This record gives sequence, C-alpha cells and structure tokens, in this order.
Amino acid sequence: MKKEPKSVDRRDFFRKASFGAGAAGVAAVALRNEAKAAETVDSPKGDGYRETDHVKKFYKLARF
Repeated sequence: MKKEPKSVDRRDFFRKASFGAGAAGVAAVALRNEAKAAETVDSPKGDGYRETDHVKKFYKLARF
C-alpha cells in the first residue's frame, strides 16, 4: 500500500507561518540591540562635528 502524502491544511499553514514570522521578528530585534550596543561602545564621545585630517585636506584642496 502506498502512503499518500499528508496535505497541509490551511490552519496548520497559517499557524506555522505566524510562528516563523514571530521568530524572525525576535531575531531582528536581538540583532538590532546587539548592533546598538556595539555602536555605543566603539563610538567616541560627542557625535558633533570634528575637523579631522581628511576634512582639513578637503578644505585645503577646495580652498575654503
């Protein structure tokens, strides 16, 4: 006797799809929080304007 493949009914499909979407959302939030934590650790104090060497070189070449 051949076994017929089990068909996925509509409710099962949506249940599994919602679980997958929820898991993807949780993973996205976790990655975003991890990226923010790494960003705050590596960033220097003060996010304002800084005149670095490459900015000074641009000003010199642009004659500002």
